[in-house]
Amino acid sequence: MGTARTRTRRRRAVPWAVLGLWLAALVLVGPLAGKFSDVQQNRAVDYLPDSADSTQVARIQDALPGGESTDLVLVYHRDGGLTSADRKTAADQVAEVDGAYELSGTARGIPSEDGSTLMYSVSSTQPGQDEEARNAFVDGVRDIAEGTGGLSVEVGGPGALNTDMSKVFETIDGTLLLATLGVVTVLLILIYRSPFLWLVPLAVAGVAAALAMAAGYGLHELFDVTITGQSGGVMTILVLGAGTDYALLLISRYREELRRHERPYDAMRTALRGCGPAILASSGTVAAGLLCLLAADLNSSSGMGPVGMVGVLAALVAMTTLLPAVLVLFGRRIFWPLIPAFGSTPKTRRSLFAAMGTSATRRPAAVLAGGAVLLGALALGALNLPGGLKQEDSFTEKPESIAAMQTLARAYPERSSRPVTVIAPTDKAEAVLGQARTTDGVAEAAAGRSGWGSPRSSEAESGGGWTEISVFTTAAPESAAETKTIEALRDGLDDSYVGGPSAQQIDLADSESRDRTVIVPLVLAAVFVILVFLLRSLVAPLLLLAAVVAVWGAALGIGALVFGPVLGFGGTDPGLGLLSFVFLVALGVDYGIFLMHRMREESLAGAEPEAAALTALRTTGGVIASAGVVLAATFAVLTTLPLVGLVELGFVIAVGVLLDTFLVRTYLVTTASVLLGRTVWWPGKLSRSPEPERPARQPEPV
Repeated sequence: MGTARTRTRRRRAVPWAVLGLWLAALVLVGPLAGKFSDVQQNRAVDYLPDSADSTQVARIQDALPGGESTDLVLVYHRDGGLTSADRKTAADQVAEVDGAYELSGTARGIPSEDGSTLMYSVSSTQPGQDEEARNAFVDGVRDIAEGTGGLSVEVGGPGALNTDMSKVFETIDGTLLLATLGVVTVLLILIYRSPFLWLVPLAVAGVAAALAMAAGYGLHELFDVTITGQSGGVMTILVLGAGTDYALLLISRYREELRRHERPYDAMRTALRGCGPAILASSGTVAAGLLCLLAADLNSSSGMGPVGMVGVLAALVAMTTLLPAVLVLFGRRIFWPLIPAFGSTPKTRRSLFAAMGTSATRRPAAVLAGGAVLLGALALGALNLPGGLKQEDSFTEKPESIAAMQTLARAYPERSSRPVTVIAPTDKAEAVLGQARTTDGVAEAAAGRSGWGSPRSSEAESGGGWTEISVFTTAAPESAAETKTIEALRDGLDDSYVGGPSAQQIDLADSESRDRTVIVPLVLAAVFVILVFLLRSLVAPLLLLAAVVAVWGAALGIGALVFGPVLGFGGTDPGLGLLSFVFLVALGVDYGIFLMHRMREESLAGAEPEAAALTALRTTGGVIASAGVVLAATFAVLTTLPLVGLVELGFVIAVGVLLDTFLVRTYLVTTASVLLGRTVWWPGKLSRSPEPERPARQPEPV
């Protein structure tokens, strides 16, 4: 009697204790979560590796007198030609800017050959390192520089581009969180058909997001992990998407166990024992794949690894502790009106996935071959992906800085409006300046500030400090001709660094290329090891990896058919291939784990290979399809953002998840498993045919 009472008290106390611990944790981490957006760094140079030339240039510039300069270009344009009144307006406004802010040097107007455009380059070090002050400077200049009566005025340049970019990232976290919560809410209501149940996993996902943000802030403060708007947005998607997936799996199993157990506590404990290992393996696979990004050369990618990992782990912890506690406290009534009564049996109905599996196994070789040909044909489309994405093409809606850049490109085809920055030792500055002026493709070069460089730069090479040299090329920004000129400057200028916005884009593309060759094998190896450990096989892991790689290629191919021809994008983000690979392999293998793990359980119970495959598909198909739709929908939210790179990433991952959920896992993995038979578990014991039972030995007559 005493033991029964103790057990009852424990059933009541444990969920309340877990809930209390989470409430206390929220009180502690809440203020830290609010600081997560404050530590995001979104300048192009923040994405680059420490070793890049353009990174060194930015650091030395930060340490020169006045710190980092904010460089702007005021563009005055009138179709048909500027009037004398227009030129006076331009001169007066530039003078007003000079009076309101401390500018570096005297701005002079440079007219275009056709007389339609006049540009003034202005620069100020007054804002210093404060991003808010730099943005205020840009906004202040824009308030002064206003067009009238057909005269258009646009404020562009690197400083204006950074401001426009930072304003986009300022709104991403809130927009992304609200949009994702809205999508998940609608899907959960449709899946659960309950007015209350959907609130529980949604609220727990929100708690997990707060925990992940606090952990991300801690990573930055303790380990100087680079956090960008991109990694912050992806972390939000992972927390809500993966967390909801885990909730779907757990609640589905919990509903099943409530029919077998009288007390919700016992049902939840059994449910956790049943699906907990699969959820743990799933989250472990994603975390391992993301951690491989630590080997990336790019700061943005290497930072996304641990940031994404804490997001997945936060979802795992919340969905396996807080969610069970809340569900147990609510009891069966949380499922109203479809309450699973103790001892009842669910209505039997023909499963869609059972029908799909049966149709696939009638002619498994034909289904597998047809699916492989389809994926291969789609993957070939990736060869038509548009080229590298230029900064001017990086927004879905053109901001003022991009409009100014395009106006300048049309009005000044003979020279670039965006300087390439050379940092040279001061004692060699005159010689470097002379070399720069004689380099092929250089239209103009002039020396600027001098001073001591950053302590993190190679200062030993320059006992007399550094001098900043602005170089204007004859080619348009980020064109092949400008790239050739930048490479010639780097090859020909001794002891100097070549940077600036265009050089940063070159370094970004080079680092992305290097990272792909290093990280792709690492991710495949890490996921393969986890799968071998989980499935006790070498063939099954290879099958799952081949499937997700095929999905990745097909998703990129579909992207190539959409990005340029349909959406009109001018290029592909350099990081699209690597990041989409990491996420699709890590997330796609998750669903393969659920299917193959159940297939292994059925095989261990004595089922023949075909029966094991069909049973696994029938029992896991519905919940995994729901999870796949939720995950694809959360990543699809990225396509609503105003940055082309995030739109492309969200599209490819969403399409890949849907392909994996409804084609590859349902048809191709199932049919391949049927064709391979017991070989799929080689060299484990399941790969060997069971020995036939021998008839019982008859006793010999006495």
